[in-house]
Amino acid sequence: MSDNKLTGVSSRLSAKGCVLFDLDGTLADTAADFEAVLGGLCAEQGVAPPAYASIHATVSSGARALISLAFGLEPTSGQFETLLQHFLNMYAQQIENTRSTLYPGMSFLLQQLDAHAVPWGVVTNKPMRFSEPLLHQLQLHKRCSVLVCPDHVAKSKPDPEPLFLACERVLRKPESSIYVGDHPRDITAGKAAGMKTIAAAYGYLPDEPCISTWGADVIVQNINEITQLLWPDGQTVN
Repeated sequence: MSDNKLTGVSSRLSAKGCVLFDLDGTLADTAADFEAVLGGLCAEQGVAPPAYASIHATVSSGARALISLAFGLEPTSGQFETLLQHFLNMYAQQIENTRSTLYPGMSFLLQQLDAHAVPWGVVTNKPMRFSEPLLHQLQLHKRCSVLVCPDHVAKSKPDPEPLFLACERVLRKPESSIYVGDHPRDITAGKAAGMKTIAAAYGYLPDEPCISTWGADVIVQNINEITQLLWPDGQTVN
């Protein structure tokens, strides 16, 4: 964990700020769902599925990247869109019996944010047709103060528009808020919005560039480190 550059912001969170999370690879570990769906699609097509490690490293890059990974196709290929739409339909069904889970320590962190009256929410490039039911399955839909998906904005991350919208909806100031993500575009968006940024090294990191080059204010190896950063004096609520 790098030095705590969040001290000033964390002290203002309850009054002026919020904490926003990316979804896949930050709030929740969703790779098992993608592995199941991609494995099923590959079996249908008579293709060996990619290794789990490869899927894990590709999840944050989206469904198109997963199709390219599994089938070696360019988006311009005539077969690409057909496979993509079938994959997305299969994934929507998979969410109904999701294997996704919150990362260790996330449940406690969200409990602390609630206890300290700090609004928290999700800003993701995952379409709402998948994000909303997933939050329901994770039993977070009633606690999450805001969910912003590509459906809600003209420009998705790395543009800061989704983060500005999320802060506006919870009546909080971006400069007093924090964004947590596991991809360079998350940090780019957060910084462009004037927020403090946390890079989640526990997430679905792409092979390049190295996380230390993303420009995040803080890099954490696990979620407990975020809790310690926000309440360094142990001011958590049992």
